[in-house]
Amino acid sequence: MNKDTEIDMKEVELNVLDPEKEPMTGDGQTAGGEKNGSVKLKVPEDEVTFTGLSKEELMRVAGTPGWVRTRWVLLVLFWLGWVGMLAGAIVIIVQAPRCKPIPEMNWWNEGSLYQISDLDAFSEGLEGVEAKLDEINKLKVKGLVLGPLHNVQADQPDTLNLKDFNPTRGNEKAFVAVMEKAHKKGISVVLDLTPNYLGAVPWFRTGDVDVDDVLEKVKVAAEYWLNLDVDGIKLPALTVATSSVDWSMLQAAVHGNRTNKKLLMGVVEGISAAEVSQLANTTGVDLVLSDLLSSRSGGVARIQAMDTLHSQQRNVAWGLGAAQKDQLSKLATTPGLIRLYQLLLFTMPGTPVFTYGDEIGLQAVGTASPKMVWDIENEPAEGSANDTAEAERKERVAVKKWFKSLSDQRVKERSLLYGDYYPLFSSASSLSFLRLWDQSDRYITAVNWGAAAETLSLKLAPTEGVELPEKATVKLSTDPEQLEVDSTVSLDQVTLGPGQGVLLQFPYTG
Repeated sequence: MNKDTEIDMKEVELNVLDPEKEPMTGDGQTAGGEKNGSVKLKVPEDEVTFTGLSKEELMRVAGTPGWVRTRWVLLVLFWLGWVGMLAGAIVIIVQAPRCKPIPEMNWWNEGSLYQISDLDAFSEGLEGVEAKLDEINKLKVKGLVLGPLHNVQADQPDTLNLKDFNPTRGNEKAFVAVMEKAHKKGISVVLDLTPNYLGAVPWFRTGDVDVDDVLEKVKVAAEYWLNLDVDGIKLPALTVATSSVDWSMLQAAVHGNRTNKKLLMGVVEGISAAEVSQLANTTGVDLVLSDLLSSRSGGVARIQAMDTLHSQQRNVAWGLGAAQKDQLSKLATTPGLIRLYQLLLFTMPGTPVFTYGDEIGLQAVGTASPKMVWDIENEPAEGSANDTAEAERKERVAVKKWFKSLSDQRVKERSLLYGDYYPLFSSASSLSFLRLWDQSDRYITAVNWGAAAETLSLKLAPTEGVELPEKATVKLSTDPEQLEVDSTVSLDQVTLGPGQGVLLQFPYTG
C-alpha cells in the first residue's frame, strides 16, 4: 500500500472550509459549489472488525488457575442453591396443613331441586317446560322433579298404568324432548311416580289394596323410565313403601347395574327427625324429603331437627311446603319471610327443594295450582299498569334476584355445599348456625321470623373445638338498610328486625 493512500486510524482529517473566506454565490453556495458550513470527512476504505478470541486462545485462558477456581466456585454455589430450594420446598409441604378430602357427592347434593307438579299451570304442558328450560337453567338448579304424569283414575288401582301418560299431561315424545334438552344443560330429571296422585291417599287405601302389588307396578315402571335415561324417581309416603316386602326389589331396579347414579327419592310427612334419620340409614333411599321445617314453627325445634340430621346431609332434603308440593309462599306470607326462608333452605345442611314459582314468591290463591308468571323483567308500557301491579312486578324481580344470588353461593361455596354444621343460637322465633369446610370461608346464617326484633348472641360451645372471630362481614341481607352488605357486625350482638335474615362471612385463619 502506498504512503499516499495510508490512513492513520488514530486521526481523521477534516477539511473545513472557512465560509467567510469563500465567495458566495446567489444561491447560498460558495464559489467551490459547497454549501456554507459543510464539512468534509475522509472515511477509511478498510474497516477493522473485532473477531474475538480464537479457540486456541480461549483454551489457553480457560486453563489458567484463576478461571478453574471460578468455575468450581460457581458449580458448588449452584448445587448448594438447588439443594436449599429442594429442602425449603419439602419443609413447606410437610408443615402446610393437610387439605380435607372432599366427600363423595352425587348430582342431587350439588344444588337445589325444582319440582313442577302442575305442568299446565307452569307453562301449558311439557312443550312449555322445554321452552322454559333456559330460564330454569339461570336459577342454577341441579334437577327437575316432574309429574306425576301417568295414567290413573282416582282411587282405582286397576286403572294404574305408570308407563302410559295421562293424555291431559303430555306424551312420551314430549317428555323425552324435555329430558334431552335438560341433560344438555346439566340438569337432571326425576319423575314422580306417586301411584294414586288424583285420589285420597298416594298408595290407594291400604286396607283394600295390597301395597306389594302396587309397588311391583312401580318397580316395572321405574325400570322402564330409567332405561329411557330418567335420572331418578320420587315416591310418596316412604314409610308405607318401605314396609313392603318388595322394597328391596325396587331398590335393585333403581341402583343395580347402571353406569350413572340414579336417585331414589322419598317423601315423608308427620314424623320426627329421628325417624327420618332411621329411614335414611336403613332403607337404602338416596334422599328423604320431609316436612320438618313446616311442621315445626319454633326455632329450638327446627335447630334440633338440624342437629339430628346434619351428619346425613347427603341423604336429607329440606323444603317449606315442598313435601306437599305447595309453594313456599303458603307459609311465608310476606316478601321478607319468603327471602328469609330461601336463605335458610339454601344454607341448611342438606338438599334444598323448591316448588315452581318459589323463585319469584308466587302466591297461591285457593286450592288450585297458581299460574306461573313469566317475563317479569320486562317493564310494561307507560300507563299500561297500575301502581299496585307495577310494585308487585318489581318485588318479584327483587325476590328472583335474591334467589339466584343464594343459589350461586350454594353452588360455589364449599362450606355451604357440604360443610360441617354447628348450631349457635335459637329461640322461639329465631335460629342461627355455622357452616365451615376445611380452609374455605366460613358462613353464619341467622334468621328471625318473629314479629318483633331480636338480638342474637352467636357463640359456640367450648367443646366444639372451633373458634369464632369477634366480627364477621355481611354477605347477604334481607334488609340491606338495617344490615348493609359488606359491613361488619359483632357476633356477640347481632340484632335482627322482624322477618329479617342475614348471611355472615369470615375467613379461615388457620
